[in-house]
Amino acid sequence: MTFAHPTYFWLFIIPAVMIFWYIFKKSKSQVSLRYSSLKIFENQKKPLKYYLRHLLFLIRLAIISLLIIILARPQAQKPEEKITQGIDIVIALDISGSMLAQDFKPNRLEASKNIAIEFVNKQEYDRIGLVVFAGEAFTQCPVTIDHKVLINMFSGVKQGLIEDGTAIGHGLATAVNALKDSNSKSKIVILLTDGENMPEILTL
Repeated sequence: MTFAHPTYFWLFIIPAVMIFWYIFKKSKSQVSLRYSSLKIFENQKKPLKYYLRHLLFLIRLAIISLLIIILARPQAQKPEEKITQGIDIVIALDISGSMLAQDFKPNRLEASKNIAIEFVNKQEYDRIGLVVFAGEAFTQCPVTIDHKVLINMFSGVKQGLIEDGTAIGHGLATAVNALKDSNSKSKIVILLTDGENMPEILTL
């Protein structure tokens, strides 16, 4: 619930002043009588008028409060349904020894990880997975829409996790295999390596 003109809520000062004045006026209008004993009043039933004496004031108060709310123009927010068609992506990341070369700062591997994380942060509706490879390959993270989990997985990626080498074909095959159960219309493998095929994007 939102209000088009919330500044009108300042008018609630009026009912607040009314309540103060009503209480003050009632306290001034009360009179005190002295009786030798109050026992004669113990069994006396209070008339209906006693219980309804504040009703008119409460009705006025409610009407004024309602008018202020109407002036503020309450607006119901309708939930918006957004249907998006994401794609499934697997990043195949080379973690061979050559990726420790420092022609990129701090080295090729860390620079590639930073690029990959930046890319993941931009793919709001896509499922993304991660495959790492060197002399062999394995799936570091299956395709997921939880990009925070995926980004955390990048922190554990380092050279030396697996046998050294540059088995690009094995890395690509593992990435493709990670997409075999995908029902997405679009499936993409992104290869990050310092091999002669860099950069390569394989669309399935």
